[in-house]
Amino acid sequence: MRPVCANPGPGCRVRTSVKIATFNINGINRRLPNLLAWLQAAKPDVACLQELKAAHADFPRDAIREAGYEAVWQGERSWNGVAILARGREPVPTRRSLPGGPHDDQARYLEAAVDGVLIACLYLPNGNPQPGPKFDYKLAWFERLIIHAAELHATGLPVVLAGDYNVVPTDADIYPSKSWGRNALLQPVVREAFARLLAQGWTDALRTIHPAGPLPSFWDYMRDGFSRDAGLRLDHILLSPDLAGRLTDAGVDRSVRGEQNASDHAPAWASVSNKRARNGRPLAPFPDHDQH
Repeated sequence: MRPVCANPGPGCRVRTSVKIATFNINGINRRLPNLLAWLQAAKPDVACLQELKAAHADFPRDAIREAGYEAVWQGERSWNGVAILARGREPVPTRRSLPGGPHDDQARYLEAAVDGVLIACLYLPNGNPQPGPKFDYKLAWFERLIIHAAELHATGLPVVLAGDYNVVPTDADIYPSKSWGRNALLQPVVREAFARLLAQGWTDALRTIHPAGPLPSFWDYMRDGFSRDAGLRLDHILLSPDLAGRLTDAGVDRSVRGEQNASDHAPAWASVSNKRARNGRPLAPFPDHDQH
């Protein structure tokens, strides 16, 4: 393993790009082999996970570390749960819950600094059935996110908001269907909230690289959604201006969804250049820790 280093020099090769991914794993211990196989194949530098569905003490830290990743996480027994993994680096947690909900104990939000970039991993509430208390909670949580995101954006720091937003932003983000019309994921007020979030100045990495055509990241287990390619785009990576100017590629690892014992989501990812940006501010270097 190449040494950890803060500045480029002998024995330390700086990565020319940084790959940031988000993956709703839908049960980290049940699908640990799937996760480890994807980490080995895709080698994201940072991976945000949602729906751990594991108590905090049951997070598989040793297996994750053996795969070359350090992690911070916020677990919740049976439901929710989020984690941030960094390849060969130690994420530094800065926040373990979304501000504005002092009595909200659901594990849905986590922030950590990784090599000078603030990574926010989020799992926005599903909101079904709607109308009802679950939908009200979704909207209230979304408003809290919008307020906090504005504060993060105002810092001018490189920030990533990655996760399962449980929002289908437009009709272009779902296969042709009327069966989802009443679903909380597609309601106009939810789409409007997502649009307001973007309007703060965040860049939707996947739609920037792929402005047209289907780009699903979720296929329902019911009605054999994956084999019919009846997918929805729920997993989004939003970049602050500093990182948006460095965006080089993005995509969805949809083959992961077709594996045995797969999550109903596939990983979405974005790559940003580690070169100096137009404003002259370089990212903190990302040393290469690949094993040779």
